[in-house]
Amino acid sequence: MDLVVRGARVLDGTGGPAYTADVAVHDGRIVEIGRIRAGGRRTLDADGLALAPGFIDMHAHSDLALLRDPDHSAKAAQGVTLEVLGQDGLSYAPADERTLGEVRTAIAGWNGDGADVGMDWRTVGEYLDRLDRGIAVNAAYLVPQGTVRAQVVGWTDRPATAAEVDRMRELVAEGLRQGAVGMSSGLTYTPGMYADDAELTALCRVVASYGGYYCPHHRSYGRGALRAYAEMIELARTAGCALHLAHATMNFAENAGRGGELLTLLDRALAAGADLTFDTYPYTAGSTTLVALLPSWAGEGGPDAVLARLADPASADRIRHALEVQGSDGCHGVPVDWRAVEISGTGDPALAHHVGRRLDGWESARRLLIEDRLATTVLQHVGHEENVRTIMRHRAHTGGSDGILRGAKPHPRAYGTFPHYLGHYVRELGVLTLEECVAHLTGRPAARLRLPDRGLLRPGFRADLVLFDPREIAAGSTYARPRALPAGIPHVLIDGRPVIRDGRRTDVLAGRSVRRTPLAPPIR
Repeated sequence: MDLVVRGARVLDGTGGPAYTADVAVHDGRIVEIGRIRAGGRRTLDADGLALAPGFIDMHAHSDLALLRDPDHSAKAAQGVTLEVLGQDGLSYAPADERTLGEVRTAIAGWNGDGADVGMDWRTVGEYLDRLDRGIAVNAAYLVPQGTVRAQVVGWTDRPATAAEVDRMRELVAEGLRQGAVGMSSGLTYTPGMYADDAELTALCRVVASYGGYYCPHHRSYGRGALRAYAEMIELARTAGCALHLAHATMNFAENAGRGGELLTLLDRALAAGADLTFDTYPYTAGSTTLVALLPSWAGEGGPDAVLARLADPASADRIRHALEVQGSDGCHGVPVDWRAVEISGTGDPALAHHVGRRLDGWESARRLLIEDRLATTVLQHVGHEENVRTIMRHRAHTGGSDGILRGAKPHPRAYGTFPHYLGHYVRELGVLTLEECVAHLTGRPAARLRLPDRGLLRPGFRADLVLFDPREIAAGSTYARPRALPAGIPHVLIDGRPVIRDGRRTDVLAGRSVRRTPLAPPIR
């Protein structure tokens, strides 16, 4: 055998009780669990450390980071062995030349502009092929509905024609045939937010026909948040599509203490037969681009049109009124509190002196958006700890970092989500048991992704493994030191190959694309 892990405290990903056993690995798969007398080419003495399936990040923004940074310790050091990309309805495939250029500008705050990556793909399959050249951790991909709409309809706030809907359905189907696991939307981001429910339902029917799932960042996490959740549940029911709710938070002052109301809504849907899961990150602050807070009408025409409106005093004043008085749909219907908005990164290094500052009003925000060409990222301190703890307990919960890796001061969730769950919320607070939490981060997300051989410790399954110390595991990252690596995770393996050894990143690039093998039915 290639590897035997001796004396591990096995957390198998089901949520069942931990037990002590040896685990043998050969040719990238688990071959035996129990008391193993035979030796291996390598031996790891666990000495009571916990051995779990590799963690699955259900909401990642590493679409270009995996190509740019072979090390990728931000995720590998956390024990993450699989990330789900293509989130929030905006990513880089499928896209024609025009759309790719527009999307690169629109989400430069998430991923940089991509000039250093060399975007030699146009389809989902070609992007996944690029990942297959070798990356730090495995990656699955969602077809981004906003990018699809940008290619077919443009950045215009109008209903799609029947012919345009048909073309979008074809693009979604093509992406699913090429290996995407589902479709995402960003319904507070242009241009995806311009789609009405009928259009989204038509696309979700395609997703359902291929056995994928729909992952919406829905229309509000602030004012009317429960209505926005209910809208997605009903849409998925109508389409007959599995639903995974992205970063299922209840934010802003009007939602303080209302996490239980969300869970009641979800329980009713599950009782009625919904195929429903969701993810959260274990922090109260959110993170996005500064331009995302603007009202949807300001985004019509794409990034260049946004910059033109910002430069025009009359248009800029209309935007200010929507933000500060009305509550823009980009800011979840809530009037913006500039004191809660902290600059976390700029695209232009010459503007980095703004990082860490709170905005003092609209004019400061406007100038920065113009000077940084919309690439500024922010933290929004609008969450509630009570909601975070309440929501993570639910039986449909999974973990997702929503980690944006760019910027001088990124959100600590990018480097700390998984050890923070296990260290702070399990060991220190007891919100979840160790077995429950590991299941939330492994077996449950693998089941959502319909992966037949990942997420559990069983013979025949992939040897994507994390060995950690439950007494020591902790996020190193904080809001002050967001890129500090975690403690208590000495070993991480992908397909039995060491990605982290003795707490240090190796040069192994064991990650590849994880593709659904879909049926190929006619588009309904």
